[in-house]
Amino acid sequence: MIRVPTLLVVLVLILPGLTAAQALPTPDDPIAYAMSAGPPSIAADATIMDSEGNTLRAGTNDWTCIAMPGEPMCLDQQWMAWVDAYMNRHDEVNVTAMGLAYMLRGDEGASNIDPYAEEPTQDNEWVVTGPHLMIIVPDPALLEGIPTDPLVGGPYVMWRDHPLVHVMVPIDDTEVEMPYRP
Repeated sequence: MIRVPTLLVVLVLILPGLTAAQALPTPDDPIAYAMSAGPPSIAADATIMDSEGNTLRAGTNDWTCIAMPGEPMCLDQQWMAWVDAYMNRHDEVNVTAMGLAYMLRGDEGASNIDPYAEEPTQDNEWVVTGPHLMIIVPDPALLEGIPTDPLVGGPYVMWRDHPLVHVMVPIDDTEVEMPYRP
């Protein structure tokens, strides 16, 4: 027979693991799914949008979390301007200050050289990055000296020769993969 104190000790040891093993939110719950892309301190008060740009919940801070299929993200105002330029394929972005974005669930991949590539090829340097942050700056010259190779470990510049240039900052560099290594 298990004594109550022994059972309590076992439960105290097991419960944290059960909590950590819970599944992450899915797109079936778009608000929780979008919020899972950023730190709780930001996502809790962020505006939440679906992938079509519809507001699902108004926020009270300057952040927006978007329930993009396979790639939820939380963005500051500078990144919202960037996303608008990207989605509308504008080759100009009005970045007036450093911007920060979170993709703590990672991404499904993108070309490291062509912002509009839709799938990996032998020559488009397709890269899949696990949990990461992204940084944009008003002057791309500030990015000089940061490598463009995603596999060197640490931050790397994506789309260096394009107006949508930004820095990818992997949280765990073992999560970066390139299906076709150049």
